[in-house]
Amino acid sequence: MITPTEARVTPARPWLVLSVVLTATFMDLIDATIVSIVLPRIQESLGADFAAAQWMLAGYSLTFALTLITGGRLGDIYGRRRIFLIGVAGFTLASIVCGAAGSPVVLIVARLVQGLMAALMVPQVLSVIVIMFEAERARAFALYGAALSLANVSGPLLGALLTQFDVLGLGWRAIFYVNVPIGLFAFVGAARHMPESRSSHPLRVDLLGIALVSVVSFALMFPLIQGRELGWPAWSIVMMVAALPGLALFAVSQRRAAAPLVPPSLFRQRSFVVGLVLLLIVFTGLASLFLVLNYGLQLGLGWSLIATALTGLGWPIGITLTSGIAQRFAATHGRLLIIIGLLVMTAGMVVLIMLMESNGTGVSYWTITLPMLGMGLGMGLCVSILTNVILADVPPDSAGAGSGVLNAVLQLGAAIGIAVVGALFAAAAAGGTGALLYSAASDTLWYNAAAFLVAAVLAVLLPRTARGAQG
Repeated sequence: MITPTEARVTPARPWLVLSVVLTATFMDLIDATIVSIVLPRIQESLGADFAAAQWMLAGYSLTFALTLITGGRLGDIYGRRRIFLIGVAGFTLASIVCGAAGSPVVLIVARLVQGLMAALMVPQVLSVIVIMFEAERARAFALYGAALSLANVSGPLLGALLTQFDVLGLGWRAIFYVNVPIGLFAFVGAARHMPESRSSHPLRVDLLGIALVSVVSFALMFPLIQGRELGWPAWSIVMMVAALPGLALFAVSQRRAAAPLVPPSLFRQRSFVVGLVLLLIVFTGLASLFLVLNYGLQLGLGWSLIATALTGLGWPIGITLTSGIAQRFAATHGRLLIIIGLLVMTAGMVVLIMLMESNGTGVSYWTITLPMLGMGLGMGLCVSILTNVILADVPPDSAGAGSGVLNAVLQLGAAIGIAVVGALFAAAAAGGTGALLYSAASDTLWYNAAAFLVAAVLAVLLPRTARGAQG
């Protein structure tokens, strides 16, 4: 967390340092999206069941979410350069293990480590931008946004190309090994050019809070993913029920902690609480959408990796076309834009499902791509300004903590969505293949439509304008 009194650091080559940290950000975002497109191939290659495949995706988001706030605090305490280097090195080594994995268990564990290491390096990026740039901070943040957009566009397509063309005979393993040169560039560049910095008033690490929220998350996630595979034994239900008192215990610990993970004062703002629930619901629908669609198109219809990846390009294109509009009018119509965006996403999802059901196995490329473009247009209207609107009523001195909590909830929502929607998809498919998998995909996507609609209803309770716009 950057404090107003913290000394500003200006290295000799600030733009070179920016390119280094943005490379690490790009690597993280690529890895979060590149696996989804080739997951059916990975599952088949390793002989994994569908639950293991879910863990390969959800595990990354889960450990990232649970340690994201802590990663930022460790940088404040021990030095952002040092923690960034540890994160990049760990992420690169974990990527090598992912590429060499000979069993589902090894790959899952390596993905968990990847998420943990990403949580160490990613929070340092924004801190570095703030402390290095003042007059040109807007330009630096614009480049940060461009890196995010590029990663979202290129991740699935890069994964498809590397796997489809069997680069160096590596097959799907190339999607992990590609991180090695990127990680080496980021590590060497940061070691040579990135200045060290610390917070003048760092918050302590809340070890008890981390332990409790990790146990609660595991108690919820494990039975959701493994329960169906095992026939929903009694212990799986008991674990999910036990998550509720565990959550209450976590809340008590946060009220008593000297430096809580989630400052209790944030929950005095209704809009912040509503915003957390809204974000959680939205991102359960976003992450799981591509999981289900990839399985339905690849294993259900036999589409190639590249054809499947290309159907998703309309999504980031739509986001790019409307995010500028959202940023321009967020100061006066933030809540309205979010509601409209979520309703457009809902409509796009419904249209996609109806087209998939009406066309059956004869569905065409454009039948998938055009609704995806529509959903991207809706997402651009809401997601780019959602954080600022949710934080509108939060006191300025709590904005940094609030933003960290929101980003952690976002990642947690992705993990939960993969678990919940994955379970629904597996139940609908009932072990079938071919057309049955495709039909199960279209049936399961009704959850995603419902998630976007519920979020649109909740958005009515958000502040009317974005942060800083209200008098």
